[in-house]
Amino acid sequence: MPPEFALVNGRIRTLDAQIGAVQALAVRGERISAAGTDDEIAALADAHTEVIDLRGRLVLPGLTDAHCHFEQFARTRTQIDAGQTSKQRVLEMVAERAAATPSGEWISGHGWNQTDWDGEFPTAAELDAVAPEHVVFLTARSLHMAWVNSLALRRARVDSDSADPPGGRIGRDASGTPSGCLFETAIDLVSAVIPEPTVAELAAMMEAAQRAAWRVGLTGLHDYDRRSAFLALQQLRSEGKLGLRVVKNIPVELLDETLALGLRSGFGDDWLRIGGIKVFMDGALGPRTASMISPYENESGNYGMVVTDKEQLFECASRASANEMAMTVHAIGDRANHDALDVLAQLRREEAARGQPPAARRHRIEHVQLLHPDDYQRLGALQLIASMQPIHATADMFMADRHWGARAAGAYAWRTQLSAGATLAFGSDAPVESINPVEGIHAAVTRKRADGTPGPDGWFPQQRLSVEEAVRAYTLGSAYAAHQEEQLGTLQPGKLADLIVLDRDIFRCDPMEIHAASVLGTMVGGEWKQRAPELS
Repeated sequence: MPPEFALVNGRIRTLDAQIGAVQALAVRGERISAAGTDDEIAALADAHTEVIDLRGRLVLPGLTDAHCHFEQFARTRTQIDAGQTSKQRVLEMVAERAAATPSGEWISGHGWNQTDWDGEFPTAAELDAVAPEHVVFLTARSLHMAWVNSLALRRARVDSDSADPPGGRIGRDASGTPSGCLFETAIDLVSAVIPEPTVAELAAMMEAAQRAAWRVGLTGLHDYDRRSAFLALQQLRSEGKLGLRVVKNIPVELLDETLALGLRSGFGDDWLRIGGIKVFMDGALGPRTASMISPYENESGNYGMVVTDKEQLFECASRASANEMAMTVHAIGDRANHDALDVLAQLRREEAARGQPPAARRHRIEHVQLLHPDDYQRLGALQLIASMQPIHATADMFMADRHWGARAAGAYAWRTQLSAGATLAFGSDAPVESINPVEGIHAAVTRKRADGTPGPDGWFPQQRLSVEEAVRAYTLGSAYAAHQEEQLGTLQPGKLADLIVLDRDIFRCDPMEIHAASVLGTMVGGEWKQRAPELS
């Protein structure tokens, strides 16, 4: 049968070792039917085939964000953008929203980072001054901290007598009064009383958000939000509106229900499937709650926070693995990563005793932001997936230098992990950072921000990757992490026709121009989800 589309006169990087780079592709139905020269693909076309002249443009397999919070990303598109370099500007935006919002209603926002301001944590009193009659809830860029006003604390019944929840901390002033900052699980004290959108409303937000994802070349994502996100994704799937391939990871608090239902990693279809069990070992760098072997620089008593200890992790992981569920473990600080590796090493021994090879349980560590030198080789030795976010390195580099000092040499160490044999799967952690994978590729290749900061060689330049290595982490690496490498990750005949067309060849251009590359076309399953006039 002839193809529906013939893409010719291109620079097509299939990422398949046998095929290599080709001029042309044929797409029939939802799959790639052939790859080869212009003449070979033209010979397959008939009068009904749409022939697209790529004019030498670059084609890549569709990119997958291996770690994002898609519900949160969708929601933040309707909220205040608190990611401003001035605290005063954020307060002005809250005041502007309050003026247009009935008294007593909630005002939400996301993206603030105290290190962009004066380094001090903000207070409820500052929000009270601009929105005394509204309930204000602003999540930090890291999503590991929230800034709320006094009315929000009252709504949640958080006061001086409130105890810190397990795995969290209520920020307090010198008198013990809640200050307005909530850390880790303490965020839930307030978020639990925020009115929730219906599943239909959330699905509509996510449907709009996936259009933004297509525009930057994403054809899939691995989601780390909770039950409400799963319900909305299922609604989109049942209505035929889900146009991203989603791997849905499950929070550990639902482990009992997951095992009772007999769910397994990989259950689902090519659009929506089950991933692993997500566990938090620690917090994050921004609020200085990442769990550390030695204290933070200039904070002799601060070792961060342990959200889940080794014994708890092993109990959950052992049960999950025995029931065919993989683990996906959030670990940022060097202690959190060390403890996670100890547990996963023990888990690998249990699996080996059952005759299960490592590829059967594709366990992941999410972020892997800082490792102790003794642990550099362990992810590769255990055949674990290093699920990392390159854009974190360039966003966090000065904060890492300030709070981790010389230890930052082992932070965001993609080259070290790749050389040690770990599988890299790259993502964004959106809405923590930009969901645009091209910006992540730029960060991985240059270790610089778009403006060239911090200088000619980048931050710890020995950790830079080649363009191909970075692209593979967004394609093959993400596909392998999800047991989807037989369907996705390369542009081979028989695989799903998920591909993107870029306006420039990021393999050949100046590396500092990579971040400016635009996506002219995004195809998912043989259907153009977005397509510029240049591809008509």
